[in-house]
Amino acid sequence: MVVLLSATLLLEAPEPTMAIDDLMENPSAKAGDTISIRGQVVNGTIDNQTQMMKIKGEIHELVIDFGIASVSNGLDDGRMVYAEGTLIEEGDTWVFRADVIKTSCPSKYEPE
Repeated sequence: MVVLLSATLLLEAPEPTMAIDDLMENPSAKAGDTISIRGQVVNGTIDNQTQMMKIKGEIHELVIDFGIASVSNGLDDGRMVYAEGTLIEEGDTWVFRADVIKTSCPSKYEPE
């Protein structure tokens, strides 16, 4: 006798993309979570040797580790970026470990 099992996979709708300033108001609330963020690359902070950079909002900046990230063409100073990854605390600094960085319009990559 063959028993067929069926399972229902419940998927939660992804959280909306967060602006840097919104995230940094209470970063510990999102620590360890996989999230999407958007911000502007701070001029002069892209370091391809360490694979780190900073992105900013109106008030706050956030260090981005893009060492394991899939990075789209066009990453440059002053560009708006969308990133998916995990926020972690390293000492007294918050670091976003990116899995994906895209340099086009963030709304293009969000679910409708």
